[in-house]
Amino acid sequence: MFKSVGLVARFDKRKAVKLTENLAEYLRKRNLEVYVEETLKNKVKTNENLQPLENMRTDFIVTVGGDGTILRTCIAIPNPETPILAVNMGVRGFLTEVSPKEAFTAVDKCLRGEFKIEKCAKLSVNVENAKIPDALNEVTISVDEPVKILYARVSKNNEHILECQADGLLIATQTGSTGYSLSAGGPVLDPHVEAFVLTPICALSVLRSIVFPADSKITVEVLRPRKVMVVVDGAYKRIIEAKLPRFTVTRSKHEAAFIRFQENFYHRLRTRLLFHGVGGKNNG
Repeated sequence: MFKSVGLVARFDKRKAVKLTENLAEYLRKRNLEVYVEETLKNKVKTNENLQPLENMRTDFIVTVGGDGTILRTCIAIPNPETPILAVNMGVRGFLTEVSPKEAFTAVDKCLRGEFKIEKCAKLSVNVENAKIPDALNEVTISVDEPVKILYARVSKNNEHILECQADGLLIATQTGSTGYSLSAGGPVLDPHVEAFVLTPICALSVLRSIVFPADSKITVEVLRPRKVMVVVDGAYKRIIEAKLPRFTVTRSKHEAAFIRFQENFYHRLRTRLLFHGVGGKNNG
């Protein structure tokens, strides 16, 4: 079924790099065309093809790291729906599927076709004609300096909803509702709920999260300051400067695809978040 594979790993952890080396050799012996992320150059001892994520056109990808590794992979790869098998080498690894000791068994299952594909919605961001990558977790809009307040007007489908004074605003998918949005006080959305959630960061009022239908068009017009920062999944940052910066967020036509072996969202929720402290940072 699969003829080519890309390997992506966190390069600051020697065990992750070593496992990537071993996986490269293991997959090569099974006659797959193996590509290794270019950032691992001079770190992995392998003769496989080195390829930047932006050019990694493979049948599937194995990530060795945590949620941060997954998110930067999803942002950069040219085909957003390439299936990802995620091996946990991060702190929590909420999005990951298997432990390092299960990696080779998981790869064998993939090659035999013994898996399911979980599709996860993404958000599309439009601002000042700038090209912004789709978000798997969340879009964050904030000022570009600490201790400054963002004054913004929020609309749904061109209808004014509210004005907000806060450190920033988060708009998260179902997947992202378990990340930064949760840390900011937002709700967890069941994966089968077709919605996304807007959560203020340290609002000056009693404003809490609002859950919107997935087909909504959310517009955030920044009243001040003129210079703001947009962050996508903690992996992409861009400064936007305009008289009235205007962000439009809708559901993307693209989805992320994850290789799963069983339905385990609530198992992951219990074991990786609820019992290990709530944290929204994209570790690993």
